[in-house]
Amino acid sequence: MPVGTSSAALNLAATLEPAHLELVRGPLSVQMPADVRERVARCREFVLQVSGSGREIYGVTTGFGPLVEFAGRADGAGQSDNTIIHHIVGHGELMPPAVARAAVLARLFSLAQGRSGVSEHVVDSLIAVLDTEFSPAVPRLGSVGASGDLQPLAYVAHALRGNGKAFFRSELLPAAEALGRAGLRRLELDGRDALALVNGVSVTAAALGLAVAQAVRARRTAELLSALMADVLGCGTEFTSVGLLAAFGHPDVADTGAALRTWLSGSAPSGERPLQEAYSIRCTPQLIGAARTSVRHAEEVVRRDLNGVSDNPLFFPETGEVVHGGNFFGQPSAFAADQLNVALVQLGNLAERQLDLLVDPHRTNGLAPMLSPAPGRHHALQGVQLCTTATVAAMRRAAAPASVQSLPTNLHNQDVVPFGTQAAFTALDQATLLRYLHAGLAIGLRQAVHVGARRPRAPRLAEVFDRIAAEVPPVVEDRPLDTDLRTAADLLDTIASEVEGAR
Repeated sequence: MPVGTSSAALNLAATLEPAHLELVRGPLSVQMPADVRERVARCREFVLQVSGSGREIYGVTTGFGPLVEFAGRADGAGQSDNTIIHHIVGHGELMPPAVARAAVLARLFSLAQGRSGVSEHVVDSLIAVLDTEFSPAVPRLGSVGASGDLQPLAYVAHALRGNGKAFFRSELLPAAEALGRAGLRRLELDGRDALALVNGVSVTAAALGLAVAQAVRARRTAELLSALMADVLGCGTEFTSVGLLAAFGHPDVADTGAALRTWLSGSAPSGERPLQEAYSIRCTPQLIGAARTSVRHAEEVVRRDLNGVSDNPLFFPETGEVVHGGNFFGQPSAFAADQLNVALVQLGNLAERQLDLLVDPHRTNGLAPMLSPAPGRHHALQGVQLCTTATVAAMRRAAAPASVQSLPTNLHNQDVVPFGTQAAFTALDQATLLRYLHAGLAIGLRQAVHVGARRPRAPRLAEVFDRIAAEVPPVVEDRPLDTDLRTAADLLDTIASEVEGAR
Protein backbone atom coordinates (compact mmCIF):
# COMPACT_ATOMS: atom_id res chain seq x y z
CA MET A 1 0.00 0.00 0.00
CA PRO A 2 1.21 3.57 -0.64
CA VAL A 3 2.70 5.28 2.38
CA GLY A 4 0.78 8.24 3.80
CA THR A 5 -2.96 8.12 3.08
CA SER A 6 -4.80 11.42 3.67
CA SER A 7 -8.32 12.30 4.71
CA ALA A 8 -8.50 14.91 1.91
CA ALA A 9 -10.36 13.54 -1.09
CA LEU A 10 -11.41 14.44 -4.63
CA ASN A 11 -13.53 12.73 -7.25
CA LEU A 12 -12.48 12.57 -10.92
CA ALA A 13 -16.08 13.17 -11.95
CA ALA A 14 -16.11 16.54 -10.17
CA THR A 15 -14.88 19.94 -11.34
CA LEU A 16 -11.26 20.60 -10.42
CA GLU A 17 -10.97 24.03 -8.81
CA PRO A 18 -7.78 26.07 -8.37
CA ALA A 19 -8.12 25.79 -4.59
CA HIS A 20 -8.09 21.98 -4.87
CA LEU A 21 -4.49 22.14 -6.07
CA GLU A 22 -3.42 23.17 -2.58
CA LEU A 23 -4.71 19.87 -1.18
CA VAL A 24 -1.74 17.97 -2.62
CA ARG A 25 0.67 19.57 -0.17
CA GLY A 26 -0.05 16.33 1.67
CA PRO A 27 -1.42 12.97 0.59
CA LEU A 28 -4.69 13.20 -1.31
CA SER A 29 -7.21 10.46 -1.99
CA VAL A 30 -8.67 10.65 -5.51
CA GLN A 31 -11.64 8.47 -6.42
CA MET A 32 -12.26 7.28 -9.96
CA PRO A 33 -15.95 6.42 -10.50
CA ALA A 34 -16.90 3.52 -12.73
CA ASP A 35 -18.08 5.75 -15.58
CA VAL A 36 -14.76 7.61 -15.65
CA ARG A 37 -12.85 4.33 -15.71
CA GLU A 38 -15.10 3.12 -18.50
CA ARG A 39 -14.44 6.13 -20.74
CA VAL A 40 -10.68 5.84 -20.16
CA ALA A 41 -10.79 2.14 -21.05
CA ARG A 42 -12.99 2.74 -24.09
CA CYS A 43 -10.62 5.37 -25.46
CA ARG A 44 -7.63 3.13 -24.84
CA GLU A 45 -9.26 0.26 -26.70
CA PHE A 46 -9.96 2.58 -29.62
CA VAL A 47 -6.30 3.68 -29.74
CA LEU A 48 -5.16 0.06 -29.86
CA GLN A 49 -7.62 -0.68 -32.64
CA VAL A 50 -6.55 2.27 -34.74
CA SER A 51 -2.82 1.76 -34.22
CA GLY A 52 -3.22 -1.94 -35.02
CA SER A 53 -4.84 -1.06 -38.34
CA GLY A 54 -1.67 0.55 -39.65
CA ARG A 55 -3.08 4.06 -39.54
CA GLU A 56 -0.50 6.74 -38.88
CA ILE A 57 -0.87 8.39 -35.48
CA TYR A 58 1.44 11.10 -34.20
CA GLY A 59 3.61 9.85 -31.38
CA VAL A 60 2.46 6.25 -31.75
CA THR A 61 4.03 5.48 -35.13
CA THR A 62 6.08 8.64 -35.72
CA GLY A 63 8.88 10.74 -34.34
CA PHE A 64 8.15 13.97 -32.52
CA GLY A 65 7.92 17.63 -33.45
CA PRO A 66 9.62 18.36 -36.76
CA LEU A 67 10.78 14.72 -36.89
CA VAL A 68 7.19 13.61 -37.44
CA GLU A 69 8.19 12.78 -41.03
CA PHE A 70 10.28 9.94 -39.71
CA ALA A 71 9.12 6.66 -38.21
CA GLY A 72 9.32 6.24 -34.45
CA ARG A 73 10.63 3.20 -32.63
CA ALA A 74 8.91 -0.06 -33.27
CA ASP A 75 8.26 -1.23 -29.69
CA GLY A 76 6.16 0.51 -27.07
CA ALA A 77 8.88 0.75 -24.41
CA GLY A 78 11.30 2.18 -26.94
CA GLN A 79 8.77 4.73 -28.12
CA SER A 80 8.25 5.73 -24.50
CA ASP A 81 11.98 6.42 -24.20
CA ASN A 82 11.77 8.21 -27.53
CA THR A 83 9.19 10.57 -26.05
CA ILE A 84 10.77 11.29 -22.68
CA ILE A 85 14.54 11.03 -22.68
CA HIS A 86 15.43 13.86 -25.06
CA HIS A 87 13.42 16.26 -22.89
CA ILE A 88 15.47 15.60 -19.74
CA VAL A 89 17.49 18.78 -20.21
CA GLY A 90 15.77 21.26 -17.86
CA HIS A 91 17.67 23.45 -15.45
CA GLY A 92 17.30 26.11 -12.79
CA GLU A 93 15.91 25.63 -9.32
CA LEU A 94 13.57 22.73 -8.69
CA MET A 95 9.93 23.67 -8.41
CA PRO A 96 8.56 23.07 -4.90
CA PRO A 97 7.20 19.53 -4.42
CA ALA A 98 3.70 20.95 -3.85
CA VAL A 99 3.76 22.52 -7.32
CA ALA A 100 5.02 19.35 -8.99
CA ARG A 101 2.32 17.34 -7.24
CA ALA A 102 -0.29 19.89 -8.30
CA ALA A 103 0.86 19.31 -11.88
CA VAL A 104 0.34 15.57 -11.41
CA LEU A 105 -3.21 16.26 -10.19
CA ALA A 106 -3.90 18.55 -13.14
CA ARG A 107 -2.54 15.97 -15.59
CA LEU A 108 -4.63 13.25 -13.96
CA PHE A 109 -7.85 15.21 -14.49
CA SER A 110 -6.96 15.84 -18.13
CA LEU A 111 -6.19 12.18 -18.84
CA ALA A 112 -9.36 11.09 -17.02
CA GLN A 113 -11.48 12.89 -19.64
CA GLY A 114 -11.00 9.84 -21.86
CA ARG A 115 -9.64 11.64 -24.94
CA SER A 116 -5.93 10.89 -24.56
CA GLY A 117 -5.89 7.13 -25.01
CA VAL A 118 -3.77 6.28 -21.99
CA SER A 119 -3.73 2.90 -20.31
CA GLU A 120 -5.91 2.53 -17.24
CA HIS A 121 -2.84 1.72 -15.16
CA VAL A 122 -1.40 5.18 -15.91
CA VAL A 123 -4.44 6.85 -14.33
CA ASP A 124 -4.32 4.39 -11.43
CA SER A 125 -0.63 5.13 -10.90
CA LEU A 126 -1.14 8.89 -10.76
CA ILE A 127 -3.92 8.35 -8.23
CA ALA A 128 -1.58 6.19 -6.15
CA VAL A 129 1.20 8.80 -6.30
CA LEU A 130 -1.08 11.55 -5.00
CA ASP A 131 -2.04 9.41 -2.01
CA THR A 132 1.60 9.46 -0.81
CA GLU A 133 4.25 12.05 -0.01
CA PHE A 134 6.16 11.32 -3.23
CA SER A 135 6.93 14.17 -5.62
CA PRO A 136 8.94 14.22 -8.86
CA ALA A 137 11.94 16.56 -8.86
CA VAL A 138 11.26 18.98 -11.71
CA PRO A 139 13.40 21.94 -12.85
CA ARG A 140 11.44 25.14 -13.40
CA LEU A 141 13.07 26.22 -16.65
CA GLY A 142 12.69 24.43 -19.95
CA SER A 143 9.12 24.78 -21.22
CA VAL A 144 7.94 27.29 -23.83
CA GLY A 145 4.35 26.21 -23.13
CA ALA A 146 3.64 25.56 -26.80
CA SER A 147 3.52 21.80 -27.25
CA GLY A 148 2.42 21.54 -23.68
CA ASP A 149 4.90 21.58 -20.82
CA LEU A 150 7.08 18.99 -22.49
CA GLN A 151 10.22 19.22 -20.42
CA PRO A 152 8.79 19.58 -16.91
CA LEU A 153 6.19 16.88 -17.56
CA ALA A 154 8.93 14.67 -19.00
CA TYR A 155 10.67 14.96 -15.63
CA VAL A 156 7.43 13.87 -13.98
CA ALA A 157 7.23 10.78 -16.22
CA HIS A 158 10.97 10.15 -15.81
CA ALA A 159 10.69 10.06 -12.03
CA LEU A 160 7.57 7.90 -12.09
CA ARG A 161 9.53 5.39 -14.15
CA GLY A 162 12.17 5.33 -11.40
CA ASN A 163 14.73 7.55 -13.10
CA GLY A 164 16.31 10.85 -12.09
CA LYS A 165 15.45 12.40 -8.75
CA ALA A 166 12.34 12.70 -6.62
CA PHE A 167 11.26 13.89 -3.19
CA PHE A 168 9.83 11.75 -0.46
CA ARG A 169 8.75 13.61 2.65
CA SER A 170 10.74 16.63 1.44
CA GLU A 171 13.97 14.64 1.11
CA LEU A 172 15.58 14.63 -2.35
CA LEU A 173 16.45 11.08 -3.35
CA PRO A 174 17.08 8.93 -6.39
CA ALA A 175 13.62 8.45 -7.86
CA ALA A 176 13.70 4.67 -7.55
CA GLU A 177 14.45 4.96 -3.83
CA ALA A 178 11.74 7.57 -3.31
CA LEU A 179 9.21 5.32 -5.08
CA GLY A 180 10.22 2.44 -2.85
CA ARG A 181 9.86 4.44 0.34
CA ALA A 182 6.43 5.61 -0.79
CA GLY A 183 5.34 2.05 -1.54
CA LEU A 184 4.93 2.80 -5.25
CA ARG A 185 5.86 0.75 -8.30
CA ARG A 186 7.74 2.05 -11.31
CA LEU A 187 5.37 3.21 -14.00
CA GLU A 188 5.54 1.31 -17.29
CA LEU A 189 4.58 3.28 -20.38
CA ASP A 190 4.23 2.75 -24.09
CA GLY A 191 4.58 5.54 -26.62
CA ARG A 192 0.99 6.80 -26.40
CA ASP A 193 1.07 6.74 -22.60
CA ALA A 194 4.31 8.71 -22.52
CA LEU A 195 3.19 11.35 -25.00
CA ALA A 196 -0.13 11.82 -23.20
CA LEU A 197 1.74 12.42 -19.94
CA VAL A 198 4.03 15.13 -21.33
CA ASN A 199 1.96 16.77 -24.07
CA GLY A 200 -0.24 19.14 -22.05
CA VAL A 201 -0.30 22.42 -20.13
CA SER A 202 -0.66 20.84 -16.70
CA VAL A 203 2.42 22.47 -15.15
CA THR A 204 1.23 25.88 -16.38
CA ALA A 205 -2.28 25.20 -15.07
CA ALA A 206 -0.93 23.98 -11.73
CA ALA A 207 1.32 27.00 -11.18
CA LEU A 208 -1.37 29.45 -12.29
CA GLY A 209 -4.04 27.68 -10.25
CA LEU A 210 -1.90 27.90 -7.12
CA ALA A 211 -1.21 31.57 -7.87
CA VAL A 212 -4.94 32.20 -8.24
CA ALA A 213 -5.74 30.45 -4.97
CA GLN A 214 -3.24 32.68 -3.17
CA ALA A 215 -4.37 35.78 -5.10
CA VAL A 216 -7.95 35.26 -3.91
CA ARG A 217 -6.68 35.35 -0.33
CA ALA A 218 -4.44 38.33 -1.11
CA ARG A 219 -7.38 40.34 -2.42
CA ARG A 220 -9.39 39.63 0.73
CA THR A 221 -6.34 40.49 2.82
CA ALA A 222 -5.94 43.80 0.99
CA GLU A 223 -9.56 44.65 1.81
CA LEU A 224 -9.08 43.72 5.46
CA LEU A 225 -5.84 45.66 5.94
CA SER A 226 -7.17 48.71 4.11
CA ALA A 227 -10.22 48.76 6.39
CA LEU A 228 -8.06 48.21 9.47
CA MET A 229 -5.81 51.08 8.46
CA ALA A 230 -8.75 53.44 7.94
CA ASP A 231 -10.14 52.55 11.36
CA VAL A 232 -6.85 52.77 13.27
CA LEU A 233 -6.13 56.19 11.76
CA GLY A 234 -9.70 57.38 12.36
CA CYS A 235 -10.50 58.00 8.70
CA GLY A 236 -13.98 58.71 7.43
CA THR A 237 -15.74 56.05 5.37
CA GLU A 238 -17.27 58.22 2.67
CA PHE A 239 -14.91 56.66 0.09
CA THR A 240 -16.90 53.40 0.44
CA SER A 241 -20.26 55.05 -0.33
CA VAL A 242 -22.75 52.75 -2.05
CA GLY A 243 -23.92 55.47 -4.43
CA LEU A 244 -20.41 56.66 -5.19
CA LEU A 245 -19.16 53.23 -6.18
CA ALA A 246 -22.33 52.27 -8.06
CA ALA A 247 -21.89 55.43 -10.16
CA PHE A 248 -18.40 54.23 -11.15
CA GLY A 249 -20.04 51.37 -13.02
CA HIS A 250 -17.68 48.50 -12.14
CA PRO A 251 -19.36 45.67 -10.20
CA ASP A 252 -16.13 44.38 -8.66
CA VAL A 253 -15.37 47.85 -7.32
CA ALA A 254 -18.85 48.00 -5.78
CA ASP A 255 -18.35 44.56 -4.25
CA THR A 256 -15.00 45.64 -2.78
CA GLY A 257 -16.72 48.68 -1.30
CA ALA A 258 -19.31 46.40 0.26
CA ALA A 259 -16.54 44.29 1.82
CA LEU A 260 -14.86 47.40 3.21
CA ARG A 261 -18.16 48.64 4.64
CA THR A 262 -18.71 45.27 6.30
CA TRP A 263 -15.29 45.39 7.93
CA LEU A 264 -15.74 49.05 8.95
CA SER A 265 -19.23 48.65 10.41
CA GLY A 266 -19.18 50.28 13.83
CA SER A 267 -16.22 52.52 13.12
CA ALA A 268 -16.48 56.31 13.41
CA PRO A 269 -14.17 59.04 12.09
CA SER A 270 -11.93 60.78 14.60
CA GLY A 271 -12.54 64.19 13.05
CA GLU A 272 -8.79 64.77 12.90
CA ARG A 273 -8.18 63.54 9.36
CA PRO A 274 -8.19 65.64 6.16
CA LEU A 275 -11.31 66.01 4.03
CA GLN A 276 -9.77 63.77 1.38
CA GLU A 277 -7.37 60.99 2.28
CA ALA A 278 -4.38 59.90 0.21
CA TYR A 279 -5.19 57.58 -2.67
CA SER A 280 -3.77 54.61 -0.74
CA ILE A 281 -6.85 54.92 1.47
CA ARG A 282 -9.43 56.77 -0.62
CA CYS A 283 -8.98 54.77 -3.84
CA THR A 284 -8.79 51.31 -2.30
CA PRO A 285 -12.23 50.25 -3.60
CA GLN A 286 -11.23 51.13 -7.14
CA LEU A 287 -7.76 49.55 -6.96
CA ILE A 288 -8.68 46.36 -5.11
CA GLY A 289 -11.88 46.05 -7.12
CA ALA A 290 -9.94 46.17 -10.38
CA ALA A 291 -7.59 43.51 -9.01
CA ARG A 292 -10.64 41.44 -8.14
CA THR A 293 -11.67 41.53 -11.82
CA SER A 294 -8.25 40.30 -12.93
CA VAL A 295 -8.16 37.57 -10.29
CA ARG A 296 -11.64 36.39 -11.25
CA HIS A 297 -10.69 36.29 -14.93
CA ALA A 298 -7.55 34.25 -14.20
CA GLU A 299 -9.62 31.90 -12.06
CA GLU A 300 -12.10 31.34 -14.89
CA VAL A 301 -9.33 30.67 -17.42
CA VAL A 302 -7.35 28.27 -15.27
CA ARG A 303 -10.52 26.40 -14.28
CA ARG A 304 -11.10 25.70 -17.97
CA ASP A 305 -7.53 24.47 -18.37
CA LEU A 306 -7.81 22.24 -15.31
CA ASN A 307 -10.99 20.61 -16.62
CA GLY A 308 -10.21 20.56 -20.33
CA VAL A 309 -8.05 18.25 -22.40
CA SER A 310 -4.64 19.63 -23.39
CA ASP A 311 -3.16 16.89 -25.54
CA ASN A 312 -2.43 15.90 -29.14
CA PRO A 313 -3.84 13.98 -30.86
CA LEU A 314 -7.27 13.46 -29.32
CA PHE A 315 -9.34 10.32 -29.78
CA PHE A 316 -13.11 10.14 -30.28
CA PRO A 317 -14.24 6.49 -30.18
CA GLU A 318 -17.87 7.45 -30.68
CA THR A 319 -17.13 8.90 -34.13
CA GLY A 320 -14.02 6.92 -35.02
CA GLU A 321 -11.94 10.09 -35.27
CA VAL A 322 -8.29 10.70 -34.42
CA VAL A 323 -7.87 14.48 -34.47
CA HIS A 324 -4.47 16.17 -34.65
CA GLY A 325 -4.40 19.78 -33.47
CA GLY A 326 -3.06 22.25 -30.92
CA ASN A 327 -4.89 21.93 -27.60
CA PHE A 328 -1.48 21.85 -25.93
CA PHE A 329 -0.94 25.53 -26.80
CA GLY A 330 -1.19 27.37 -23.50
CA GLN A 331 -2.09 30.84 -24.75
CA PRO A 332 -5.21 31.39 -22.61
CA SER A 333 -3.33 30.80 -19.37
CA ALA A 334 -0.36 32.84 -20.61
CA PHE A 335 -2.53 35.92 -21.11
CA ALA A 336 -4.39 35.35 -17.84
CA ALA A 337 -1.17 34.84 -15.86
CA ASP A 338 0.34 38.05 -17.18
CA GLN A 339 -2.80 39.98 -16.30
CA LEU A 340 -2.82 38.43 -12.83
CA ASN A 341 0.87 39.27 -12.45
CA VAL A 342 0.17 42.96 -13.06
CA ALA A 343 -2.75 42.98 -10.61
CA LEU A 344 -0.59 41.40 -7.90
CA VAL A 345 2.11 43.99 -8.42
CA GLN A 346 -0.41 46.81 -8.03
CA LEU A 347 -1.70 45.24 -4.80
CA GLY A 348 1.94 45.20 -3.72
CA ASN A 349 2.31 48.85 -4.62
CA LEU A 350 -0.75 49.60 -2.49
CA ALA A 351 0.59 47.74 0.55
CA GLU A 352 3.97 49.43 0.25
CA ARG A 353 2.40 52.90 0.05
CA GLN A 354 0.10 52.15 2.97
CA LEU A 355 3.05 51.14 5.14
CA ASP A 356 4.93 54.26 4.02
CA LEU A 357 2.01 56.42 5.12
CA LEU A 358 1.78 54.58 8.42
CA VAL A 359 5.43 55.16 9.45
CA ASP A 360 5.37 58.86 8.50
CA PRO A 361 4.45 61.12 11.46
CA HIS A 362 3.42 63.94 9.10
CA ARG A 363 0.54 61.84 7.74
CA THR A 364 -0.58 59.99 10.88
CA ASN A 365 -1.48 62.88 13.17
CA GLY A 366 1.86 62.63 14.93
CA LEU A 367 2.47 58.92 15.49
CA ALA A 368 6.15 58.25 16.21
CA PRO A 369 8.41 58.03 13.15
CA MET A 370 8.87 54.43 12.04
CA LEU A 371 6.35 53.65 14.82
CA SER A 372 9.26 53.44 17.22
CA PRO A 373 8.56 53.72 20.97
CA ALA A 374 12.00 55.34 21.35
CA PRO A 375 13.10 56.88 18.02
CA GLY A 376 16.86 56.78 17.54
CA ARG A 377 17.41 54.14 20.20
CA HIS A 378 15.00 51.70 18.57
CA HIS A 379 13.93 51.60 14.94
CA ALA A 380 10.80 49.39 14.98
CA LEU A 381 9.45 49.19 11.40
CA GLN A 382 12.43 50.82 9.67
CA GLY A 383 13.97 47.55 8.51
CA VAL A 384 10.59 46.19 7.47
CA GLN A 385 9.98 49.22 5.29
CA LEU A 386 13.38 48.88 3.61
CA CYS A 387 12.68 45.24 2.78
CA THR A 388 9.20 46.17 1.60
CA THR A 389 10.72 48.65 -0.85
CA ALA A 390 13.14 46.01 -2.14
CA THR A 391 10.30 43.51 -2.50
CA VAL A 392 8.15 45.90 -4.53
CA ALA A 393 11.11 46.67 -6.77
CA ALA A 394 11.59 42.94 -7.40
CA MET A 395 7.90 42.52 -8.21
CA ARG A 396 7.96 45.42 -10.66
CA ARG A 397 11.02 44.06 -12.44
CA ALA A 398 9.23 40.76 -12.95
CA ALA A 399 6.08 42.40 -14.30
CA ALA A 400 7.11 42.27 -17.97
CA PRO A 401 4.62 40.04 -19.82
CA ALA A 402 5.86 36.61 -20.87
CA SER A 403 2.98 35.93 -23.26
CA VAL A 404 4.37 38.24 -25.95
CA GLN A 405 7.94 36.96 -25.86
CA SER A 406 7.40 34.40 -28.63
CA LEU A 407 10.56 32.91 -30.10
CA PRO A 408 10.50 30.34 -32.94
CA THR A 409 12.09 27.00 -32.08
CA ASN A 410 12.02 23.28 -32.91
CA LEU A 411 12.97 23.74 -36.59
CA HIS A 412 10.12 26.25 -36.82
CA ASN A 413 7.59 23.54 -36.02
CA GLN A 414 6.92 25.68 -32.94
CA ASP A 415 7.17 28.98 -34.80
CA VAL A 416 4.96 30.87 -32.35
CA VAL A 417 4.89 30.04 -28.64
CA PRO A 418 3.00 31.49 -25.62
CA PHE A 419 5.49 31.05 -22.72
CA GLY A 420 2.56 30.39 -20.43
CA THR A 421 4.66 28.32 -18.04
CA GLN A 422 6.99 31.23 -17.32
CA ALA A 423 4.04 33.60 -16.97
CA ALA A 424 2.35 31.25 -14.51
CA PHE A 425 5.46 30.80 -12.36
CA THR A 426 5.97 34.56 -12.28
CA ALA A 427 2.40 35.01 -11.04
CA LEU A 428 3.02 32.38 -8.37
CA ASP A 429 6.22 34.15 -7.31
CA GLN A 430 4.41 37.49 -7.14
CA ALA A 431 1.63 36.02 -5.01
CA THR A 432 4.27 34.70 -2.61
CA LEU A 433 6.04 38.06 -2.37
CA LEU A 434 2.75 39.84 -1.77
CA ARG A 435 2.28 37.76 1.38
CA TYR A 436 5.40 39.44 2.81
CA LEU A 437 4.14 42.93 1.99
CA HIS A 438 0.80 42.27 3.64
CA ALA A 439 2.51 40.78 6.68
CA GLY A 440 4.68 43.89 7.04
CA LEU A 441 1.63 46.13 6.85
CA ALA A 442 -0.20 44.02 9.45
CA ILE A 443 2.74 44.30 11.85
CA GLY A 444 2.82 48.04 11.18
CA LEU A 445 -0.83 48.39 12.09
CA ARG A 446 -0.32 46.34 15.22
CA GLN A 447 2.64 48.58 16.16
CA ALA A 448 0.75 51.79 15.37
CA VAL A 449 -1.78 51.01 18.10
CA HIS A 450 1.09 50.26 20.49
CA VAL A 451 2.60 53.74 19.96
CA GLY A 452 -0.63 55.70 20.24
CA ALA A 453 -3.03 55.06 17.37
CA ARG A 454 -6.53 54.19 18.46
CA ARG A 455 -7.68 50.61 18.83
CA PRO A 456 -10.09 49.66 16.00
CA ARG A 457 -13.66 50.73 16.75
CA ALA A 458 -15.34 48.33 14.32
CA PRO A 459 -16.04 45.05 16.20
CA ARG A 460 -14.91 42.75 13.38
CA LEU A 461 -11.70 44.70 12.91
CA ALA A 462 -11.07 44.73 16.65
CA GLU A 463 -11.37 40.96 16.69
CA VAL A 464 -8.86 40.62 13.84
CA PHE A 465 -6.53 43.09 15.52
CA ASP A 466 -6.61 41.05 18.70
CA ARG A 467 -5.69 37.91 16.76
CA ILE A 468 -2.72 39.68 15.20
CA ALA A 469 -1.67 41.14 18.56
CA ALA A 470 -1.86 37.71 20.17
CA GLU A 471 0.58 36.30 17.60
CA VAL A 472 2.90 39.30 17.17
CA PRO A 473 4.10 41.15 20.29
CA PRO A 474 4.66 44.90 20.02
CA VAL A 475 8.16 46.14 19.26
CA VAL A 476 9.25 47.52 22.64
CA GLU A 477 12.93 47.07 21.85
CA ASP A 478 14.30 46.20 18.43
CA ARG A 479 14.30 42.48 17.67
CA PRO A 480 14.50 40.34 14.52
CA LEU A 481 11.08 40.45 12.86
CA ASP A 482 11.53 37.81 10.16
CA THR A 483 9.76 35.13 12.21
CA ASP A 484 6.98 37.58 13.11
CA LEU A 485 6.50 38.35 9.40
CA ARG A 486 6.08 34.67 8.57
CA THR A 487 3.66 34.27 11.47
CA ALA A 488 1.63 37.27 10.33
CA ALA A 489 1.54 36.06 6.73
CA ASP A 490 0.21 32.65 7.79
CA LEU A 491 -2.36 34.25 10.08
CA LEU A 492 -3.60 36.57 7.33
CA ASP A 493 -4.01 33.59 4.99
CA THR A 494 -6.06 31.85 7.65
CA ILE A 495 -8.28 34.88 8.22
CA ALA A 496 -8.75 35.43 4.48
CA SER A 497 -9.73 31.78 4.05
CA GLU A 498 -12.30 32.13 6.82
CA VAL A 499 -13.74 35.19 5.08
CA GLU A 500 -13.94 33.31 1.79
CA GLY A 501 -15.77 30.48 3.48
CA ALA A 502 -18.30 32.85 5.03
CA ARG A 503 -19.18 34.65 1.79
